Amino acid sequence: MGGAPRYEDGTLVEVLAKDGRYLATGFFTAGAPIAVRVVSSERTFEWEALVAERLATALRMRLARLELAQTNTFRWVHGEADRLPGVHVDVYGDVATVRFDGAGARAAYGALPDLLKRAGQLGIREVVDRELRHGGGELEVRENGVLFGVDLAHGQKGGLFLDQRENRAEVGRRARGLRVLNLFGYTGGFSLYAALGGAARTDTVDVARPAIAAARRNFERNRLPVDAKSAGFHAVDVFEFLDAARQRGERFDLVISDPPAFAKNRAGLPKALAAYRRLHALAAAVVEPGGLFCAASCSSQVNRTEFLANVEAGTKAAGRRFLLEAVLGAGFDHPVLPAFPEGEYLKFAVGHVR
Repeated sequence: MGGAPRYEDGTLVEVLAKDGRYLATGFFTAGAPIAVRVVSSERTFEWEALVAERLATALRMRLARLELAQTNTFRWVHGEADRLPGVHVDVYGDVATVRFDGAGARAAYGALPDLLKRAGQLGIREVVDRELRHGGGELEVRENGVLFGVDLAHGQKGGLFLDQRENRAEVGRRARGLRVLNLFGYTGGFSLYAALGGAARTDTVDVARPAIAAARRNFERNRLPVDAKSAGFHAVDVFEFLDAARQRGERFDLVISDPPAFAKNRAGLPKALAAYRRLHALAAAVVEPGGLFCAASCSSQVNRTEFLANVEAGTKAAGRRFLLEAVLGAGFDHPVLPAFPEGEYLKFAVGHVR
């Protein structure tokens, strides 16, 4: 910051123009790419009251579109898009998990756990810090009436990627009578929706054995059959599974590919695009002609245009054609600011393979 004064992390500081005019107030983070995250353009305000008011506004927006009796897990706060920069809050029943983006946010939002518990309506009894991984434990939640077990202390994002909620429901609406393959299936979210939607069979593939074990338990808690005829659970590398299925000539009517973020930064983009292309080629090769392929990317480093071109290129490499039907994104509880289109990180391309 050149000759700028040094403040403690989380200190509220004023941002001034060169001529001394007041511009905004934000909290400070030492050594961060974003030194000050703006929280208000008003010079006079009470910080804790401001946070409480914005929490209430964000919650009203979610509850206006969710029925808690059917869905009691969702994102309550999505950082800057909810005017609470540097913090994300997810709800899992009566437990909230919090992720802070840096030491400044952690210090600035010191009162957040108490504010979440006092917000009412949800009856939050415990707040779990995602970085510290204390508290929480396993509990059962509902999403559109589907039951999931989540491990807030150890599971990735608790065991349920909340941003894919609407896309899981879309798969469920399309799955009746189909053979469904769920790649990078984690704890079985897409498979569960497909099975409950009437799929003829589901196969869930993930290299992590604990995730596959959790997927089986999720089927059981939803009273879905787990016999070999109805559901397959495969703890194996996705690329190996696809290559073996292709060699056997095995085909599926609906294939979902939802890998982890292959590109963590711009430097890793070329390697990530190559991995996506290989994945899309292998996945397209096992789609029944005329079947559906749902390809997802959660990497903000790969924009929508790059991703769609990659899906098409991978499909072409398999000697097939991808006919795009729709591009979906994250759920409404993951809003995107018009001034920050990069926040539209999740791409979910739905199309037919010929």
